[in-house]
Amino acid sequence: MKTHNQHTGAKGEELAAAYLEKNGYIILNKNIKAAKAEIDILAKFNHILVFVEVKTRNNNFFGYPEESVGMKKEENIARAAAIIREELNHEEEIRFDIISITLNPTVEIHHIEDAFFPGL
Repeated sequence: MKTHNQHTGAKGEELAAAYLEKNGYIILNKNIKAAKAEIDILAKFNHILVFVEVKTRNNNFFGYPEESVGMKKEENIARAAAIIREELNHEEEIRFDIISITLNPTVEIHHIEDAFFPGL
């Protein structure tokens, strides 16, 4: 049985995937586990492989959703991305995005392209 937070997260990932598709992204996969981390959405935009972290909250009472992505989370995503990139034999550009979603009082979607640069 899913918890309230898991339901919120799943709803956010559905909204994020629909948003990306509407904006010309091709969704390749969702919820990929690698290197003890999870990539919420793997998408392609033109030739760019995009690793998307989705953060969803019911409201902004405790801050904006994207503020919960810290350096440790970025490192985990980068480690997983390196494995996935190698498995796909993708040698072109990659990007790390965050999609921040607030559900109440209205649904707000904020797409942060190039949200972080691992290893810098």
